[in-house]
Amino acid sequence: MSRSWALVACSVGSTLVPAAPVYAAEALTPRAMLVQAAYATSTKAAALVLIDKAVTASDRELQRNAKDREAALQHAIATGYKAKLTRSLSEAKTSKRLFESLAAADPNDPEAQIALAGWHLEAVHDVGSMIAGAMLGAKKKAGLSALDRAVALGGGRSLYAGYAALLRIVLDSDDVAAARTLAEKAANGNAPTPVDKIMKINAARLLVPLRAGDGSAAAKLAEQLLPFGRMAK
Repeated sequence: MSRSWALVACSVGSTLVPAAPVYAAEALTPRAMLVQAAYATSTKAAALVLIDKAVTASDRELQRNAKDREAALQHAIATGYKAKLTRSLSEAKTSKRLFESLAAADPNDPEAQIALAGWHLEAVHDVGSMIAGAMLGAKKKAGLSALDRAVALGGGRSLYAGYAALLRIVLDSDDVAAARTLAEKAANGNAPTPVDKIMKINAARLLVPLRAGDGSAAAKLAEQLLPFGRMAK
């Protein structure tokens, strides 16, 4: 499969993201490692090194405190990213179970909702509804429901509306109106974290073809702005 089954961030091209790391070296928590993997690596091998480090670090935190929700979330995201890069069906299914557990434990957590949405919708986008459903249990309806819930719960942060805009347009290049509304919200949203800042930039860039009514061009661009979208093949 060519995309991740789980989300945390979107990739951007070299014109938007500097070659320097998104985070300072001393700030490399599991979350930061995964952001680096998605944003600032150009090869699968480099990304996997960071992902494996994030798995190890989050597992260590969970051993100290099994109720550490942040560690559990990053472990789930790392599992989903690794599934994408290694094309592992078993790890894809494991990440789905982890996201579902996190969403059930706190239905009002937008991060869990957006991750679950990304899992379903990127799987559907990658291989189509029939295969994604049969092989992984991915469902477009469930993904869209979680996506809408994440945006509603997201408090105006650019991450949620921006990622929703990307997914909407890659799933349906005719869905220009909905994608534009979401992209406008993201471009004018709050950006308290590096992920939000990059999503805000992505949304502004996506608005160019969306405002021109060119859904095909917007969908092509969105492919590049999804996680690992410009990673060297």
